[in-house]
Amino acid sequence: MSTMSAANSPAQSAPRQSERTRVLENRPVNLDGFVEEWPEVGMVAMDSPYDPRPSVRVENGVIVEMDGKQRADFDFLDQFIADHAIDVEATERAMALSPVEIAHLLVDPKVSRGEVLAVSCGLTPAALLEVVKTMNVVEMMMALQKMRARRTPANQAHSTSARDNPIQVAADAAEAALRGFRELETTLGVVRYAPLVAIALQVGAQAGKPGALTQCALEEATELELGMRGITAYAETISVYGTEPVFCDGDDTPWSKTFLASAYASRGIKMRFTSGTGSEVQMGYAEGKSMLYLEIRCILVTKGAGVQGLQNGSISCIGVPGAVPAGIRAVLAENLIASTVDLECASGNDQSFSHSDMRRTARLLPQLLPGTDFVCSGYSAVPNYDNMFAGSNLDSEDYDDWNVIQRDLQVDGGLRHVPEAELLAVRNRAARALRGVFAYLDLPPITEKEIEAVTYAHGSNDLPLRDVLEDLKAAQSVMDRGVTGLDIVKGLEAGGFPDIAEALLGVLKQRISGDLLHTSAILTPELTTLSAINDANDYAGPGSGYRPSGERWEEMKRLRHVVSARNPEQELG
Repeated sequence: MSTMSAANSPAQSAPRQSERTRVLENRPVNLDGFVEEWPEVGMVAMDSPYDPRPSVRVENGVIVEMDGKQRADFDFLDQFIADHAIDVEATERAMALSPVEIAHLLVDPKVSRGEVLAVSCGLTPAALLEVVKTMNVVEMMMALQKMRARRTPANQAHSTSARDNPIQVAADAAEAALRGFRELETTLGVVRYAPLVAIALQVGAQAGKPGALTQCALEEATELELGMRGITAYAETISVYGTEPVFCDGDDTPWSKTFLASAYASRGIKMRFTSGTGSEVQMGYAEGKSMLYLEIRCILVTKGAGVQGLQNGSISCIGVPGAVPAGIRAVLAENLIASTVDLECASGNDQSFSHSDMRRTARLLPQLLPGTDFVCSGYSAVPNYDNMFAGSNLDSEDYDDWNVIQRDLQVDGGLRHVPEAELLAVRNRAARALRGVFAYLDLPPITEKEIEAVTYAHGSNDLPLRDVLEDLKAAQSVMDRGVTGLDIVKGLEAGGFPDIAEALLGVLKQRISGDLLHTSAILTPELTTLSAINDANDYAGPGSGYRPSGERWEEMKRLRHVVSARNPEQELG
């Protein structure tokens, strides 16, 4: 009779697992993806052995060597950065400082932001990388607090619909503006819906709170046309990349992006470029460099193009740096570097990247605590199933958590609690205002049933279906007839919403003044521009800089279920 060997016994084929390990294995964080570093293909956050060493040499007012490369060997990013992004007069003096010395300038509150800018304007990509490599996360946050361009932080929201429903977009935009967002962005599942959804976003934003700026993220030609017609007020989805092959893969160069930026500026349209740590490795052309080094090249291309700002913070590729060691540190570093070279920074926190609520919050806090020009470049003002930007790190179900964190830490992330009655009223009014505009422009009607549904809806699943074919025909007619922002103003006036018409007209007037082209420009509800020019960051250590106080702090204290200290039975929210 044969016997089973010990090696094949059932007892040894499956080692017993502890109950604690089983519990940990089932935690949401273990659904995330993690990968070891692989520098040869760029799968490393900010410390690749293949990153160049900092160097610079100037002859006859021209940079002839940068980061170990002679001018004859420059690729087009090197040439553009050397010729347009680095101050030739300051570079040799700035590069003579050690990375630690420059990091001390960034962290020291006694050194002004202006003094840092006088140095950072001369630093090469490799030098900027070496500076942030010396800094831990807390030191970067201290520096970001000082280097943010605008004194007052703000926030941006996504307002999209899985069904491209314009009534939903208008209602959600109105709620988002009322909650405090100063910029609102949409995009589409079906691109041909864009004119209707862009109009809806614009109407809803002004119905919620005057001065909220809007954009519609599309392919660049259509996006530019909508902006020139006054149907949008800003743009930011103009992507730049850190290696030549990725740039060429998009049929672009730094010069073509600069030309596009000038087209926006010529019509007074605010715009930012978009980049983010990890895009090049995600597209297969990282050239063995670290993600952050390549992102710094993007930041300096943006600076050289004369664009006022940058949407960065890994953006649509956050899963890549999020998978490697120190990846989220690198994301904070790219935000800091954008601010350090005097760009407006919309600091990410937009695309969903983790199943863990704890990890999502940890990714947010390095921008929320010190404050950035826009803490999120896309907080989802809709449930994530409606977010057409592939979901967001935060969404409409996180409003109360966000407001509590603001109150707990007395930090300003731009939002506020709004009582239910006010939310219902503004959602209803935005939908009715859009109905008036649609009627004026002879677009498909918006029914009373749709208005009632969107007033109380959480997302598109709660709304009746629209006639998609008729909507798409109408959207094309908007483009064919040359409808402009002024036509929307007229429609609001004709529909009985003169205050919303006046608000939208005020936004359009700002296009003529050009004030929105200043770094970090936003519009206040009073339709005045707030920017790095008239609201410059004046942080200089304890007791200085922006701090929530006065009426704003009282507003931040109000939450949904705050009770009276004198009468615990009474809710104040």
